[in-house]
Amino acid sequence: MSTLKMFVHNHGTKGDNSLLKTITFAMTHFTVAFAVAYLLTGDIFIGSLIAMVEPAINTVAYFFHEKIWARKQQIARGADKNAPGPVARSF
Repeated sequence: MSTLKMFVHNHGTKGDNSLLKTITFAMTHFTVAFAVAYLLTGDIFIGSLIAMVEPAINTVAYFFHEKIWARKQQIARGADKNAPGPVARSF
């Protein structure tokens, strides 16, 4: 399996919920972006345009941010397991 495919689709039985989390984040972000843009401009078209462009780009960035963060935590957990215990010390 390619590295990118494993990176994006690593959702086994113990997989993460990053895709679902990204979708709910996107819905929230689109709603907030539209509300703010509409309140600032008073124009539904401009509010919709801003709400489609900025959150779409930000959502993709967020998905990869979550994947990188999860990988970092996984590496940290692995490093903790390999750390020597209090008895195993070299003199």
